[in-house]
Amino acid sequence: MRKRTAIGILLTGVLSTACAPAEQHPVQPSAAAQTPAAVAVETTTRPHRAFDRTAHSTVDPASIWVVVNKKHPISPDYRPEITLVRGYQVATPAAGPLARLLDDSDRHGLGFKIASAYRSYGYQAGVYGNVVAASGQAAADRVSARPGHSEHQTGLAVDLVTPAHPGCDFEQCFAHTVGGRWLARHAWSYGFVVRYQPGNERVTGYSPEPWHLRYVGHPLAAELRRTHTDSLEELFGITGGDYR
Repeated sequence: MRKRTAIGILLTGVLSTACAPAEQHPVQPSAAAQTPAAVAVETTTRPHRAFDRTAHSTVDPASIWVVVNKKHPISPDYRPEITLVRGYQVATPAAGPLARLLDDSDRHGLGFKIASAYRSYGYQAGVYGNVVAASGQAAADRVSARPGHSEHQTGLAVDLVTPAHPGCDFEQCFAHTVGGRWLARHAWSYGFVVRYQPGNERVTGYSPEPWHLRYVGHPLAAELRRTHTDSLEELFGITGGDYR
């Protein structure tokens, strides 16, 4: 987030299918033909299957498609089913894909580290309160969610940092690091999206966070990418923006 004196400092220490070749059919030349005949090849284009936007709930906090924002909070007592990934608590549906993303990023020499994953309602209250104390409520509301309004409470959100660029932890320059660019290009293939992007602050209610990933599953991540849609709110027609 933009102010390292705020949430950045607080969280830094928390640390083919192969295609068979087309069958070839020999063409019998016509006896009258003096030159080879042009052969029209029939092609079949598979129609795009309409994306089912009702496949999962957007209001159930246990759903991988739940939309949590400043207008749509979740219950203070909600706690997801948890699995540990490299010592951090993550909602079980996101755990396997996150582990694969981290393993693959390691093979690319990126060395991502988890800085924050699941946060309880009480923990988020402490984080938000500290940011308010450091920067004031107006500034805090741009970079930190009030308790009950944080995606981290679902366990489906994770913040990543790269030891190679510690100066960009929780900063906008993370987007321009090698790791940040890799996430922007490849996170969707693991079912994650960069949740808060430049230009959609009025929709999501938050400043851009290129380090903040949200698990939504591969089908939805692919649909967002295919349609060039930057937010869950826009795809599902759900209200966002500032608090009520």
